[in-house]
Amino acid sequence: MSLVSRAAAERLAPGVALVPVPGRGLAVRTADGEFLRVDTGEVSEAALLAAVRGTAATAPPDRGPELDRLTAAFTEAGFLTAAPESGGALRGHRVLLLGDRVLTEPLARCVRAEGGAVRRIEPALLPAALSGVAGARDPGRTAVVWCLDSPVPPGLWDEADRLPDRSVGWLRCHREGAQVWLEPLAAAPGDVTSADVRLRRLAATPAHRELDAYWHGPRTEAPGPAHTAASAALTAGLLTAELIAWATPAAPPRRRLCRLDLRDLTLTTHPVLPVPPSTP
Repeated sequence: MSLVSRAAAERLAPGVALVPVPGRGLAVRTADGEFLRVDTGEVSEAALLAAVRGTAATAPPDRGPELDRLTAAFTEAGFLTAAPESGGALRGHRVLLLGDRVLTEPLARCVRAEGGAVRRIEPALLPAALSGVAGARDPGRTAVVWCLDSPVPPGLWDEADRLPDRSVGWLRCHREGAQVWLEPLAAAPGDVTSADVRLRRLAATPAHRELDAYWHGPRTEAPGPAHTAASAALTAGLLTAELIAWATPAAPPRRRLCRLDLRDLTLTTHPVLPVPPSTP
């Protein structure tokens, strides 16, 4: 690959920086904050910087192969990535929003800012909105996000748990008192569904009978801390990050359950796995 085409196709990965250090040459600051020295060999620092900035116009014939090998090593190490398409990380993707406006409205703004097409719908209209969406015709381009400012009524998300079988992304969050639960996005058969999360949460607590009774009601409780502009924005940002990871072809699936405490905006994360089929 020539320097021109490589410069057009690759940029520094998010969070990575190249730093000229006086008297010591170039250093890479990784996304984790670690500094690594760079041995550019016969490649000039200016040529490498121009390549990763996408400003190089031509490459001298005796320098092209060396520069290509150096940028290939950067790519293999994860320091270079393909240049994103203009218009945002969700450009070309459709997001259907359901649930409470305190969360869906800031989420809609975030999705639009990333170039995604947003449509708010009511639960009864979800089948019609997804008509014609099939894995073969619309692979990985549509996601459903359901946001609740309350516990999940029994059975509400059972049908939506089948969306990953159609290659439709399935993302959801809900509130239980002062805690907001954000579940990982499911996009393919075998991904973590809301049913998996319920079973994992029941298995992880000694108060499983009480938690199950709380979910199924009846229950008497205070409404709990309401979402503020800050907590709603944080929730929308976390959901948007899940959508961006889903829309990024090279991103691995993130099986992470997040819990946000509305009292102090403390965020904790917990790994969660699908539950294998078993006898009831």
